[in-house]
Amino acid sequence: ATYSKLLAAQKSEGQKFPKIYTKTGDKGSSSTYTGERRPKSDIIFEALGSTDELSCAIGLAAAEFCKEANLPILSELEQIQCVLQDVGSCVATPLSSARDSHFNFCDQVNKHVTDLERLIDDYTAELPPLENFIIPSGGKSSASLHLARTICRRAERQVTPLVRSGEISGEPLQYLNR
Repeated sequence: ATYSKLLAAQKSEGQKFPKIYTKTGDKGSSSTYTGERRPKSDIIFEALGSTDELSCAIGLAAAEFCKEANLPILSELEQIQCVLQDVGSCVATPLSSARDSHFNFCDQVNKHVTDLERLIDDYTAELPPLENFIIPSGGKSSASLHLARTICRRAERQVTPLVRSGEISGEPLQYLNR
């Protein structure tokens, strides 16, 4: 409904709204950030899909459950989603077809690894010592963040072969590993 209202408002003002589809993937291929065409089944797109899914799971956890529970982590979750956009850009930039201008966001991910480690350390200091495995439960916010954690592990597994083969830089893997 919101999209329809936006279109109607822009039409009434005489503005053209760009189409949100390109039709360039109709034959089963897509472009990396460097412009290289690859099959949609390529491991780069698998890793990108999981990274995107992770961001969506975090967004759902934040908007629906953490906000409802009045948890003070909303800004941190939003920041993680923003960094995941850079992580996805790094994954979408295969070194085999990249130019220097493609790497400005990848350099920033390394700083975010340090920031995330600091955040983890701060929250860990508030917890009692871990004495057994944690069963994913504890309410809607906790369970939804556990789901995001498992999606993150999948993204990490999909990024690993890309880093090992030299196809992408190691920063996305470091971030996902945290």
